[in-house]
Amino acid sequence: MEPDVDAEELLSERFVAGDERALAEVYRRWSPVVFTIALRSLGDRSDAEDVTQRTFVSAWTSRTTYDASKARLSTWLVAIARHRIADTHESRAKIRAIQAEMERMTRPDDLVREQPDLSETILVANEMQQLEPDAQTVMRLAFFDDLTHEQISQRLGMPLGTVKSHIRRSLTRMRNRLEVTRVTP
Repeated sequence: MEPDVDAEELLSERFVAGDERALAEVYRRWSPVVFTIALRSLGDRSDAEDVTQRTFVSAWTSRTTYDASKARLSTWLVAIARHRIADTHESRAKIRAIQAEMERMTRPDDLVREQPDLSETILVANEMQQLEPDAQTVMRLAFFDDLTHEQISQRLGMPLGTVKSHIRRSLTRMRNRLEVTRVTP
């Protein structure tokens, strides 16, 4: 084996074993690569920095799933980064869709009431109450406290994927139930 390959395998083993110095070395070596990939894809320095941080946090928390026989550590890190980049693109698309809908709703040519309809407000509040307790909490933090998915995850000590699933399922359930109530006989 070449010395560089031996050194990388040793670093990978130390990383998987939970050696924080190995994490620092892994970050030093590969964060510029992850950042560059994220910046090229996202075009925003702040988002690229966020993706880089989330990539290494994800790698560290899931390091025991890394299998050196399947891929080099650098390849595994780039794969994680690509998932985080895709998550960011998906979040951006959702934000754009919400903004477009809000703009559509506030255009004067639309038949939007000046005052919010109290019955609709009560209907949405009632639908929120029908959600399971965890989903209610997540939805309130997301839409009333305006917290990000990551902030909700940290505040509740809940995995990020669970937070996203609660929001997605809750919105779908609420939309489906609200659509049924709007169907005219």
